[in-house]
Amino acid sequence: MTAQSQQAPTGMSREEFELAVGRVVKWILIVFFLVITVFPFYWMLNLAARPFADVLQNPTQLLPDGDQLATIPDTLAAIWEDYSFKIYVGNSLVISVVTVLLTLLMAVPAAYAVTRLDFKLKAAMSWGILLIYMFPAIVLAIPLFVIYTRLGLRGQLFGVIVVYMSQTLPVSLYMLRSYFTTIPVDLEEAALIDGCTRLQTVWRVTIPLSIPAIVTVALYVFMIAWNEFLFALLFLQSTPESWTLPIGLQQLNKAQEVPITYLMAGSLIITVPVILLYLFFERFLTSGLTAGAVKG
Repeated sequence: MTAQSQQAPTGMSREEFELAVGRVVKWILIVFFLVITVFPFYWMLNLAARPFADVLQNPTQLLPDGDQLATIPDTLAAIWEDYSFKIYVGNSLVISVVTVLLTLLMAVPAAYAVTRLDFKLKAAMSWGILLIYMFPAIVLAIPLFVIYTRLGLRGQLFGVIVVYMSQTLPVSLYMLRSYFTTIPVDLEEAALIDGCTRLQTVWRVTIPLSIPAIVTVALYVFMIAWNEFLFALLFLQSTPESWTLPIGLQQLNKAQEVPITYLMAGSLIITVPVILLYLFFERFLTSGLTAGAVKG
């Protein structure tokens, strides 16, 4: 009797039995990773929705009731006004949006030049910029702190934006370069033959075809600038009116009289915008992240 004709204990063939086991294992892994990724966010929402007294009395309660859920707006309003989170949100929004715009303004033409134009040291520029991204942020922290102190840039949002651009520009350039290589050169040549200049070709042909990659890069840069803590703390700690959301939440955590429900509500303010942006632009992200991975 061959291996293919052998029967599994359940009466199925060996191939059917292996497929069934594979499906079971697949769903077990899916449920496992779903729990370990979603449950922390749910627990944060659960604590933010319950009064602090109830959290102390029932710390393991998994499901808040309707009356407890009704306290979320009051909790958010308290940290929004009483703990200056509206200022922190404004600062983080300004830093993130400006960083995204400036990074794209520099990364798009740079990636196009590396992909389409011929010039000396082209390969060295491509890989050299990416090597900069491999330096740990903590290695650059002390030199940048000294430079910013001497230049008087500490406490200014512009100084933090420059640092964030230096952190996000290399990988943004690398991602866009990989996508531009998948765009047929014939389309750009046709536009040039029709009388378009090189700049018009980039604006009318290359950029519209690169929207998935540009959206992916924009979301990546926004997420880095929105959540970054080390450089924000290093350069903005001395000026509370310039604090970003991560610094504000860290200072809120240091205050002993602040209940944990306020901390969880502050964490929701940091987390939810990135999740909503991801869900809104998800259809662009799949093609943007996988562009250039397979050529054929």
